[in-house]
Amino acid sequence: MSNRPFKVLGIQQVAIGGTSKDRLRTLWVDMLGLEVTGNFVSERENVDEDICSMGKGAFKVEVDLMQPIDPDKKPAVHTTPLNHIGLWIDDLYKAVEWLSANGVRFAPGGIRKGAAGYDICFVHPKSSDEFPVGGEGVLIELVQAPPEIIDALR
Repeated sequence: MSNRPFKVLGIQQVAIGGTSKDRLRTLWVDMLGLEVTGNFVSERENVDEDICSMGKGAFKVEVDLMQPIDPDKKPAVHTTPLNHIGLWIDDLYKAVEWLSANGVRFAPGGIRKGAAGYDICFVHPKSSDEFPVGGEGVLIELVQAPPEIIDALR
């Protein structure tokens, strides 16, 4: 696997789901002191999330506090409390091409703009017969790192 044409640079985010962002904010914002830096709402992704952060610059990590718009619809962002982990990738397009060719299963939706404005895609939490490599129960978001993050984390 030494011919891998991309590098994982670091953790970009951790996404936590629950039925109420208010309850999540009590711990993460009020008690632990994270700063709310934005909000993202998507009917398509059935999510209303507060984007929080800790750290600065290239070492800033997002903690996304997510609740479903409709708890009876999918994706059910609240049913797995640790919803997903996001990884900075230096070349997302090469990563997806190489990982796909090597049996990694991706979630539907392909590469698209994420809540923070970066190109993203998701490694599916489960493998399949066609794609025998998955997240083994963990949804993994691959995030295209901007140039300043690539420079800082290389």
